[in-house]
Amino acid sequence: MAKSSADDDELRRACEAAIEGTKQSILMSIRVVKGRGVWGKSGKLGRHMGKPRVLALSTKSKGQKTKAFLRVLKYSTGGVLEPAKLYKLKHLSKIEVISNDPTGCTFTLGFDNLRSQSVAPPQWTMRNIDDRNRLLLCILNICKDVLDRLPKVVGIDVVEMALWAKENKPTVTKNQRVVQQDGPVSTTVTEIDSKVTVEKELVSQIEEEDIVGEALLGTYVMGIGEAEAFSERLKRELHALEAANVHSILESEPLIDEVLQGLEVASNCVDDMDEWLGIFNVKLRHMREDIESIETRNNKLEMQSVNNKALIEELDKLLERLRVPSEYAACLTGGLFDEARMVQNVEACEWLAGALRGLEVPHLDPTYANMRAVKEKRAELEKLKATFVRRASEFLRNYFASLVDFMISDKSYFSQKGQLKRPDHADLRYKCRTYARLLQHLKSLDNNCLGPLRKAYCSSLNLLLRREAREFANELRASTKASRNPTVWLEASTGSSQNVNAADTSTVSEAYAKMLTIFIPLLVDESSFFAHFMCFEVPTLVPPGGVGNGNKSGNNDDGDDDDLGIMDIDENDGKTGKTSVELAALNESLQDLLDGIQEDFYAVVDWAYKIDPLRCISMHGITERYLSGQKADAAGFVRLLLGDLESRISLQFSRFVDEACHQIERNERNVRQMGVLSYIPRFATLATRMEQYIQGQSRDLVDQAYTKFVSIMFVTLEKIAQTDPKYADIILLENYAAFQNSLYDLANVVPTLAKFYHQASEAYEQACTRYISTIIYSQFERLFQFARRIEDLMYTITPEEIPFQLGLSKMDLRKMLKASLSGVDKSIALMYKKLQKYLTSEELLPSLWDKCKKEFLDKYESFAQLVAKIYPTENIPSVEEMRTLLASM
Repeated sequence: MAKSSADDDELRRACEAAIEGTKQSILMSIRVVKGRGVWGKSGKLGRHMGKPRVLALSTKSKGQKTKAFLRVLKYSTGGVLEPAKLYKLKHLSKIEVISNDPTGCTFTLGFDNLRSQSVAPPQWTMRNIDDRNRLLLCILNICKDVLDRLPKVVGIDVVEMALWAKENKPTVTKNQRVVQQDGPVSTTVTEIDSKVTVEKELVSQIEEEDIVGEALLGTYVMGIGEAEAFSERLKRELHALEAANVHSILESEPLIDEVLQGLEVASNCVDDMDEWLGIFNVKLRHMREDIESIETRNNKLEMQSVNNKALIEELDKLLERLRVPSEYAACLTGGLFDEARMVQNVEACEWLAGALRGLEVPHLDPTYANMRAVKEKRAELEKLKATFVRRASEFLRNYFASLVDFMISDKSYFSQKGQLKRPDHADLRYKCRTYARLLQHLKSLDNNCLGPLRKAYCSSLNLLLRREAREFANELRASTKASRNPTVWLEASTGSSQNVNAADTSTVSEAYAKMLTIFIPLLVDESSFFAHFMCFEVPTLVPPGGVGNGNKSGNNDDGDDDDLGIMDIDENDGKTGKTSVELAALNESLQDLLDGIQEDFYAVVDWAYKIDPLRCISMHGITERYLSGQKADAAGFVRLLLGDLESRISLQFSRFVDEACHQIERNERNVRQMGVLSYIPRFATLATRMEQYIQGQSRDLVDQAYTKFVSIMFVTLEKIAQTDPKYADIILLENYAAFQNSLYDLANVVPTLAKFYHQASEAYEQACTRYISTIIYSQFERLFQFARRIEDLMYTITPEEIPFQLGLSKMDLRKMLKASLSGVDKSIALMYKKLQKYLTSEELLPSLWDKCKKEFLDKYESFAQLVAKIYPTENIPSVEEMRTLLASM
């Protein structure tokens, strides 16, 4: 047999050189073939060819621990071994011999730490079975000695491998380095001319003998050939055993007689004992019945005693619950409501509410609810509640009225001549908060009592707020100095210079902004304070400082409670129906609280409109900014107020726009107008001023005004132009050009004006085209009329037939050319003079004359092409000659 590669010392040395520096020692190295194919039915390897590899088993010692590795080495280009892969034997989970390989020399090694378990592991093919067994036995021995565990073996009999190992145990020369008793063994094996190396047996000697014995027994059983003779022998032995048993029974008869006599004596004793037990049982039954009767009577007496004790305790508790303390009764029926006594009043309310709840069924046993004493006490407590609620409500109504009357009577609370006074309700709210807890208890006692109290509070405070707003608005208008600007901007009869020097009216917008800055936060705070003070059960949303007032902040001296707001009904769809009812009641009360104050805001808006209508733009932006900040606010009425203000401002501005539109329309009633209409430059001045006033969200308002203005301007311009068709195009092109020139800068930044700028540009081009055509035809009508007749005939007949048509012969062509082009320079000069005569805007003349020359050249070039096509033998002045002539003029 050829020498195995496992015995190749040169191969071992090559492997050791390949892993030099790893501090690992080679136990075994053997040549294998690596493949990934599968064995088909024909028993031949698949399409993947095998690759030569070397498998090397190595170990590495570190202290008392030894690690084992399986290395795969491959041949480089120069035939030198180099490491390819490294596997740790501690992860070896399965050794499987491929069943499809008839030689049994192919196997796979399964490791449990491979990243991709979906890829089939490589197959290793040995040269023969001996090499396979040597490698696998070495792996199993290392796993058993170093790792204390064995991998799963599939496709090979372990006993067969053990027997093979015993038969092929060689004479081995070993160099071993043994770590002392408690450490693992690290062994370096040098094999010489041997077949197999087995460091330790795979199975013990005893296990091996058992396995061999079982095999031999099996062989013996399978070798029996006379089954009938063996069966007869067994039957004879059974009969012999039965006969021996009968003989032994017959010899023991005296002993059986003695046993029977003893059994009879014992039976008599048992009968006597049974009779005595029956007698005792009857006596015990009577005694047990007597004891049970005594225990029943005792239990009833004990139960009655316990129940009586519990009943007395319950009655004592009920009496304590029904007792009304004298100090609380005196406070509820006749106590005072001054600030010093509020603690006692609140305690009395808490006790009364708790007493009433204690007499209700959920807190009281239903059995007690129908007792006469309980009913009488409940009626007494209801009277106490009604008395206290009536007294407290009457006091609070009078208290609210007296607070407001005191503030109204003191003029220092309001704005005076030469001094604007910011309303300050800090002291008012402080005094009201003294009774906040009392209101909460009144609501818990009788929710219906809050309605009249809320109306009384709203009525009293409404007088104060309206007085403050009226005095502030009056002084604000009186202290604001602003010259009144004209409301007539686009009237034809007024001079155009009055709008250029319009006075500065910014103080008007500032006054309006100051009005909102002072009163909107005040109204929001009052609405929020009212909602909490009057115990409305609504969710709070607005955080402290969340009042929507643009970049300014309102006065906030009242603590965090005043800054909280209530969500509107539409913004709380997920809340209960009770919340919706409370919100509806709150909005109704806020209407009573703040109603009438809007008139003073309207007065400021109307005053500002009279001074300068364009200030409506800035006021609209200011109002929109405040309105956008009130979306999550308690003050629903404040949002309504701001919305009404915005509508009022829009209405006033619409009045101004409508009046300006009427001023534009009155232009068409004037007598014949030439040149640029007056409202064109005035609109540019007006638009410039409007752009200066835009603030915040007022762009839409201004754009709507632009749309209405320009639409009326263009319609009026068309109507004025149609009054004299002879000069219609001149009026249109001059005015559209003036519109573009005056709004060029604004159109670059305002999209709405840019749209109308382009519209005016298109109309200007159309008017220029029509007017230039009129000028050209006034001098060269016969020339281009002749060309038009030729073009019309070319649709129906061939070009060759046209010279034979009536009026289009060559003679007619010569006559027409002589009449039209004999003094062409004079005709062109007349065109320029006519163009110059009717234009009032001298700056338009150069551009119009250039357009006129270009149009004439285009028409003449078309005529020259027609002549060259229809009358090829006729000579006419060339296009270049005409271009040169026009350029020289």
